[in-house]
Amino acid sequence: MKLFSNTINNLEQALSQSTTKQRVISNNIANVDTPNYKAQDVRFNNALSNEMQKLQANKTNNKHFDFGSTSSGYQITNRANTNYQHNGNNVDIDKEMTEMAKNQIHYNALIDRLSSKFSSLKTVIKGGN
Repeated sequence: MKLFSNTINNLEQALSQSTTKQRVISNNIANVDTPNYKAQDVRFNNALSNEMQKLQANKTNNKHFDFGSTSSGYQITNRANTNYQHNGNNVDIDKEMTEMAKNQIHYNALIDRLSSKFSSLKTVIKGGN
């Protein structure tokens, strides 16, 4: 028997992803003047993968794709095909600051939602008082 719904687990996973994205963005900003540094991006694919794992489907034809066959986790990739500075660096500080602000808003929304879930649990445990 599960004590909590998957919501808390999903929120925890989303917070972890947001933290990883923040770390990568911060690293890019810290290296804005490093010669030949190539900015990094984080690509998450586990949300789709997790949903695919939950699907219950029958394969009716051998040419159909298997369900649940996608990989999970994230991948950190380099933006290698661009140069914004004469020293070979491709960190666009405006883009990084925008991404950081978006990620911070996302993180705060996740924290608010998680806090709300725990408040609801606290209310239930106390008996509605």
